[in-house]
Amino acid sequence: MKINRIAYMVMRRFYYIPSMMHDIVSAENSKKYTFEERYNKVRNVIKNVNKFGHVKIRCTGTENIPKENGYILFPNHQGLFDFLLIVETHDNPVSVVMRSNLENVILLKQVRKALDGKLIDRDDVRQAIGIINEMKDEVSKGKNFVIFPEGTRSKDGNNPGPFKGGTFKSAMKAKAPIVPVALIDSFKPFDTPGTSEVCVQIHYLKPIKYEEYKDMNTTQVADMVRTRIIEKIKKEEKVKF
Repeated sequence: MKINRIAYMVMRRFYYIPSMMHDIVSAENSKKYTFEERYNKVRNVIKNVNKFGHVKIRCTGTENIPKENGYILFPNHQGLFDFLLIVETHDNPVSVVMRSNLENVILLKQVRKALDGKLIDRDDVRQAIGIINEMKDEVSKGKNFVIFPEGTRSKDGNNPGPFKGGTFKSAMKAKAPIVPVALIDSFKPFDTPGTSEVCVQIHYLKPIKYEEYKDMNTTQVADMVRTRIIEKIKKEEKVKF
């Protein structure tokens, strides 16, 4: 019988994950921990989940992550594992914007709540604009975010779909650094049945500072980021590790 990997990972650490997440997201304790403390707790959970789920990660480019907070990561989007991959490999506390239809996905739900993540309904223009403006305000104050510019995950393996220009408005309004992130094979952990080891890659590319994109429109910025990610994927996806 084929086993769903996420179910397998959660069962292997069943005694650990629910209690840890409950401690983080419960209303009683939410004021007890700083955002950084919650992030570190979430990272510990995710590292254990990935370890027992037989997920092997190759990560490069962490030196490209801005030293100062107040930036946004823009990865290509392959599956449910993407944000968990970023959290494990990203030292600076970071929050996330997820599609509203992922609100109740196990593990993602707890992680999002613990990290004050936002849900965006792309069919509700007014709500989406509100989320973009909230991000802009929080990034301007030094918070870091992850948002997936494809809007939904690609179903074509390592070939990213079109990037939506609107997802870059928050960075442009905040005049914040844009960090392209190239994900390779990140669809495999949750989409491939079974529990044998899978290998995924994450590559943090050089940040694009406001001065570099200030004269562009959102579509041009989206195309630039997508092009850089595709170039990195083509260069790295055949690397064995």
